[in-house]
Amino acid sequence: MVFEPSVVPAHVDGSSPAGMISGLIDVEDSVRPLSVFDMFRIGVGPSSSHTVGPMRAAQAFAQELYELGMMPQVVRAELFGSLGATGRGHSTDRAVLLGLEGYMPDTVPAEAVTSISQRVESTGVVSLLGGWCEARMEPIVMTPFTVLPYHVNALTLTAQRDGKEFSRTYYSVGGGFVMEDLSADPQQPSVRALATPQAAKLHATAAPFPFTSASALLEICAREGLSISDVVRANEEAARSREDVDAYLDLVAKTMEECVEAGCNTDGVLPGSLRVKRRASNLFKSLGGRSSGPAQDDKWACSEDDPMRAMDWVNLYALAVNEENAAGHRVVTAPTNGAAGVIPAALGYLWHFTPEGGANRLDATRKFLLAATAIGSLIKTNASIAGAEVGCQGEVGSASAMAAAGLAQAFGGTAPQVENAAEIAMEHSLGLTCDPVAGLVQIPCIERNAIAAVKAINAARMAMWGDGRHTVPLDAAIETMRQTGLDMMSKYKETSAGGLAVNVVEC
Repeated sequence: MVFEPSVVPAHVDGSSPAGMISGLIDVEDSVRPLSVFDMFRIGVGPSSSHTVGPMRAAQAFAQELYELGMMPQVVRAELFGSLGATGRGHSTDRAVLLGLEGYMPDTVPAEAVTSISQRVESTGVVSLLGGWCEARMEPIVMTPFTVLPYHVNALTLTAQRDGKEFSRTYYSVGGGFVMEDLSADPQQPSVRALATPQAAKLHATAAPFPFTSASALLEICAREGLSISDVVRANEEAARSREDVDAYLDLVAKTMEECVEAGCNTDGVLPGSLRVKRRASNLFKSLGGRSSGPAQDDKWACSEDDPMRAMDWVNLYALAVNEENAAGHRVVTAPTNGAAGVIPAALGYLWHFTPEGGANRLDATRKFLLAATAIGSLIKTNASIAGAEVGCQGEVGSASAMAAAGLAQAFGGTAPQVENAAEIAMEHSLGLTCDPVAGLVQIPCIERNAIAAVKAINAARMAMWGDGRHTVPLDAAIETMRQTGLDMMSKYKETSAGGLAVNVVEC
């Protein structure tokens, strides 16, 4: 039997970032590009599509049960496709439990993350929305070989009381964005974006300079005499105050820096069957890093007269962030959690090894993040950032392109130079597969972020050599990435069924 609600909760329509990137609404019909608030989300590791999205979905399900007045006796969860294939390695099962108990990715306490799985497993009980109702939690079912029609990342949550059931299917479409299926049959989905009414209202506010392609963005810059970061800022400030925009940009940068600090000062072994040892802390010490020091004595700066030493530090920044992500700690989704270390590493290079980052760090950082947002928005809406859809070219490749654009902007690059930097990084990430060993966001993911960060720096510097004129436009590189992802076999798209995932023997 199906539980019939007496009160139907309000939902938002598809005119939201999730609706746009999932294809629910046409990119051309959107009144604004994706925002800084969409591109950079604060959450917990190890995956935006496998952890952040499912946590948001489960919280929404529990909230809907509350609004319907249904106090379930039993709750079930089933993970399909890529979520089922690598759900345990990506902590999707834990994320579902956290969401059901009312936690959200940006505010969940660390102690809840580390304790919830063992508690629910030992008691068999989940406390919905933190105590509103207790229900028996059945073991979460993984169904990797069943892919629902709408998206490869799907989960169905079911609540049961007195023989009656209420179910919802959700799709985690990348970057923490979630679509909910309002139909009774997932084989015939009727979806809309999961978003707060406030977020939907902000996104429905028309932007003064909407763009859906890099060519259109460059035309706006040329016509208006604006940089790419100027265009993004103008669009942001049409919906929010300058103070709110700058406060969020500064929070994103601060959270990234804190994540680097945490990774550099934490030893031990990462969770999971691989028993991967953390390396950032030892590398930090070997490079001469210090936990504190006078402001004029930069604790991150090169300690030796080695022209390549800066690359060691960039590698360190990326390793530190991605080890924190693999541990399930706080990171910034940029544009995904699996690629969370690329942009902080590029920012670390800007802050500690360039005159632009040293002379006016705050302004340079804001311009960096604004320009990176423009590139990420184009990739998200015209291709994909989800490893389950297009492989790691969509995750680390996108992050590298965003970081390259951000650096070129911070270096004072023209709009064509910024676009060129992004194109170089994207072009040379094409075909990158997503094949995490044991389903964990550790091997090759952690090192891959370091390589992508160095690539972004190189791309930005190469772009700054020229005047922005180049043969392959960014739009072509993004479309090629999309087509490559479509052609890529599913075993190379976050299923751990191919590549390194089957050729590396777990010890």
